Amino acid sequence: MNTPSDEQLVAYLDDELDREQRSQLDSLIADDPLLNLRVQWLSRSNLPYRDAYDELARQAPLDRLQARLDAAPSPQRPGFSRRWFMGAAAAGMVFAGVAADRLFLGWLAQQSHNWRELVGDYMALYVPQTLEHLATDEASQLAQLRTVDARLGLNLSPAKLKLPGAQFKRAQLLEYDGVPIAQMTWLDAAHGPLALCVTRSNSGSQPLAHERRHGMNVVYWTEREHAWMLIGHNPATELEGLAKMFKERLST
Repeated sequence: MNTPSDEQLVAYLDDELDREQRSQLDSLIADDPLLNLRVQWLSRSNLPYRDAYDELARQAPLDRLQARLDAAPSPQRPGFSRRWFMGAAAAGMVFAGVAADRLFLGWLAQQSHNWRELVGDYMALYVPQTLEHLATDEASQLAQLRTVDARLGLNLSPAKLKLPGAQFKRAQLLEYDGVPIAQMTWLDAAHGPLALCVTRSNSGSQPLAHERRHGMNVVYWTEREHAWMLIGHNPATELEGLAKMFKERLST
């Protein structure tokens, strides 16, 4: 089976696949942590679909959009389900040339905690053995950082990412529905996996702030057009010191 679409995963969550399809997806989800993360994201019952759709409605040319809605069959009127929402997007219910699912993602992007929630879910899967086997030669690291730089408009180097007591292991580019998230990971000798993650942001510069996710400490901030977060099992005060160091290094 090829990489499943969000619509297939929603059908999986709604128990609308036959036994063979479901078995194939069970195997893929078990073997692919990133796919598992997508399933977790889609399965959250507390996602604010109605709030997001209300925001889209306020932006839409209502007469034209209502005409399209009236013409589209919906077996569950009134109300919304994950299946209906994604079906509407797939059916081409668009306005201003932008698909509804992209607008919904844009609405979520304005809620800054959501991308950190995705990263926290992903980091919860990490153990030291996840990183121990990775190559750490400088040529590999430079190639990885160039990929990240090109996609996110950064200027990273191994020197800027060097940490005391931790070995830099990998820079990789993740993506959720077209939104890039870069992840730089270290293996801390005392506290295990540690990650600095970044995505684009239009919220302007904001100071360091703290939170906890999955038993890990998080320090996050925004600098001009990028949002950053540092996440790991390090003590909060230690993590803040590292975040201040990164903030200074990466702003130059």
